[in-house]
Amino acid sequence: MKQRTIGFPKGSFFLFGPRGTGKTVWLGQQFPEALTVNLLEADVRRALTAHPEKLADIVAANADKSTYIIDEIQRVPVLLDTIHDLIEKNREKRFILTGSSARKLKRAQNADLLGGRAVKSMCHPFLASEMGSDFNLSDALQLGMLPLVRYPIAQEPQDVLRTYLDLYLQEEVVNEGIIRNLDVFSRFLETASFSHGSVLSASEIAREAGVKRSTVDSYFQILEEMLVTTKIPVFTKRAKRELIAHNKFYFFDAGVYRTLRPKGPLDRPEEIDGMALEGLVLQHLRAWLNYSGERNALYFWRTRSGVEVDFIIYTPREFVAIEVKNAAKVKSSDLAGLKAFRKDYPECRTVLLYRGRQQSVVDGILTVPVERFLKEIVPNRPLPDANWRSSPTA
Repeated sequence: MKQRTIGFPKGSFFLFGPRGTGKTVWLGQQFPEALTVNLLEADVRRALTAHPEKLADIVAANADKSTYIIDEIQRVPVLLDTIHDLIEKNREKRFILTGSSARKLKRAQNADLLGGRAVKSMCHPFLASEMGSDFNLSDALQLGMLPLVRYPIAQEPQDVLRTYLDLYLQEEVVNEGIIRNLDVFSRFLETASFSHGSVLSASEIAREAGVKRSTVDSYFQILEEMLVTTKIPVFTKRAKRELIAHNKFYFFDAGVYRTLRPKGPLDRPEEIDGMALEGLVLQHLRAWLNYSGERNALYFWRTRSGVEVDFIIYTPREFVAIEVKNAAKVKSSDLAGLKAFRKDYPECRTVLLYRGRQQSVVDGILTVPVERFLKEIVPNRPLPDANWRSSPTA
C-alpha cells in the first residue's frame, strides 16, 4: 500500500469513507499493535449486536493495548453507548471507529460524535501524490483512484470495479433492508450517472428512471449516506448576479462513475471523458480540503444566464476559482467563466486546468496541465499561484 497523507487526531476518532478506500489497511500501518474488532465478521457482529456490553469484556481482556479499532461501526450502532462509556472510563485509551455508511449512525442514539469524545476524519480514494510514479491520468480516468481497484492482487481492475459495485449494492443496500427493489435502484443509478458533473434535477431523473420524485429524493439521500456521492452548493457570498439554486452532483470516484455510465453509439467519448476528468479533479480537491482540516469550503458558480466556473475554493487562506477543460489547447471562450467570476470577485485567484503540456498565464489566468496539477496536490500545502514551480512529489 502506498504512503497515505490522511491526518488523524491525537485522541479517539471516527474514520469514515466509502468501502475500498483503504481505511483498514491504513489503520493497520499506523497502529500495528492495536486490537481490531471487525464487525464485517458475521459471528462477531451477531455476538455484539445481542450483547454490546461484551465489548467492555474484550477491552478488559486486552488491557495492555492502548488503541482499539472498531471496524465498520455502522453494522452494530448499538455499540456506541458502550464505546462512549469506555472512552469516559479509559481516557488514556484511544478508540478508532471506522464506517462506510453514516445511515444507521445518524439514526442511532448518541451517534453525535460520542458526545464530542471522538472527532470525525475522512478517508478518500488515492491522491495522485500518494501514488507517485504509479499515477497515470489516462488510467485514473478509466479506473478511478480506489486502492481496492488500483492494486488488485490477481484480478483485472475493470473486473474489480464491476464486482465492487455489485457487492456494495448487495451488502450495503439489500442486506440492510434499505431498498427492496434492486432492479429499480440499479436503473436509477444508471440514470443518475448522466448527471455526474451537472446541476442536479431530481424531477428529470425521476422521469427518465420511471420512478416517483419522492423515491428519487430518498435514493439520493441513501447514496450520500453511503458516501458514494456528493453535492456541492453554489457560491453565493456577496453575489452580484442572479444565480441558480440547485446543487451540482458527483459520484465520489471517477472509476465508479465510468462503470455506472452506459456507453452507446450516440455517446461521445470526449463528453464522458470530460465528466470523468471534472470528477477526478473534484475528488482531489475534496481530499485535499478534508486532510488539510477545511470543511464546507468547496463550491461551484453558475449564473442564471449560464456563465459557470467548475470549482470555487473558499477558505480563510485560499480563494481560488478553477475551471476544468478536457482539451489540449486553451481557447479564449474557455476563460469566459473565470473572467466573469474575477470581475465580481477581484480578490480571487483563477486557474484553468487542461490536457495540454505547457503552464502559462493567459489574460491573468494561470493555465496548468491537469496531470501536473493533480500530482502536486498535497494536504496542508497551498494550491498553485502564478509563481508556482514544480516540486518533487511522493
